[in-house]
Amino acid sequence: MDWHALDLYCKDLVKEAGQRIRNSFMTDITVESKAHANDLVTNIDKEIEQFFIARIRKDFPDHRIFGEEGFGDSIEELSGMIWMLDPIDGTMNFIHQKRNFAISLGVYEDGIGKLGYIYDVVHGDLYNAIDGHGAYYNDERLQPLPPTTLDESIIAMNAFWATPNRRVDHEGTIALIQRVRGVRSYGSAALELAYVATRRVDAYISMRLNPWDIAGGLVIAKEVGAIAGNFKGEPANLLEQDTFVAANPAIHEEICSHYLKLK
Repeated sequence: MDWHALDLYCKDLVKEAGQRIRNSFMTDITVESKAHANDLVTNIDKEIEQFFIARIRKDFPDHRIFGEEGFGDSIEELSGMIWMLDPIDGTMNFIHQKRNFAISLGVYEDGIGKLGYIYDVVHGDLYNAIDGHGAYYNDERLQPLPPTTLDESIIAMNAFWATPNRRVDHEGTIALIQRVRGVRSYGSAALELAYVATRRVDAYISMRLNPWDIAGGLVIAKEVGAIAGNFKGEPANLLEQDTFVAANPAIHEEICSHYLKLK
């Protein structure tokens, strides 16, 4: 595989999809609920996923596609070439704000992230990476993450995870929030991973994410030295929903070992 040629292909594809989303701002949007009332999907999510799938199947018929809206393949193992896609990561923001959402795309070979893309559609900002060849923000190479301390860090985390729940040690999460310099929530896992890579935040934490939420960002984060995986310190789950933390390597172990405790 010529990864640099495929990288150019993916960039064009993502930007074309972004233009289609921007064009949708002038049209009526149909909103539906999926698993629960706040798990939203629109006709645009579906149309953009179908756009990607049609193009990928035409140009790479032997590749498989793992998409959020279910129009791709049923993925139960990671052999071969797999495109992992979230056509609009941050659908609630898309509906309510028309900003703070992104296209997330990762291209994997035998479970290894080779290419990653996060496209901030409204601002036209593209974050991307090629395995072993660096990460980029609008074609400017990103530098490795410098050391930091937890006391000086800003973390990204949905406020919901700071409330009592059945999945994690609530007191540990509160202790972490009290320890760091600040907490932010952007409502898009893809953008929050991009912000880790660009040092706008120092860690991103979620108790529940799907593979397509993180597939593109994992490749980008790795190329700047961030460490990512679940709360147990295991590699990120690329087949099913799991806990997730991506952080500057100087604070990753401290966050996982001292604060993020599963019940």
